[in-house]
Amino acid sequence: MPLPPFTVSGDLPPGIHRATLSDVLERFGSRSPQRMLVGLRLERIYNIAWATGHLARCVVFGSFVTTKLVPNDVDNFFLMEDTFDVSQLIGEARLLFDHAAAQTRFGASVFWLRRLALLDDEQTTLSHWQITREGSYRGIVEIIPELP
Repeated sequence: MPLPPFTVSGDLPPGIHRATLSDVLERFGSRSPQRMLVGLRLERIYNIAWATGHLARCVVFGSFVTTKLVPNDVDNFFLMEDTFDVSQLIGEARLLFDHAAAQTRFGASVFWLRRLALLDDEQTTLSHWQITREGSYRGIVEIIPELP
């Protein structure tokens, strides 16, 4: 399913828009050298999170999924399976799930929860990431696995 066009404000329309990683990188990671760099960061962290074997859902939000020519970083929310145990991670995976370390090491803001920690249902939790600092809503992207 293709990602929708941007609104006049340069955001995706409100909603959780689903796309594969390659579609996300094609749409958002190619218009400037900085976007290409941030796209490579997203690819790297998504692959690290996926390799844990516990990634349930991945959402990308913030300036990377807008028309902003020079996003500073990539913002992510990972919903992890209940069996995920961060204390069992080593190396880069351990750093990825430490918010401050992820910002320093990967140039990414990473937030995460286990499914059992949700205060509401998954859709409500994911939808929360649509809210901007100003309180308005903009679209976000959920990365879905590539089909074989």
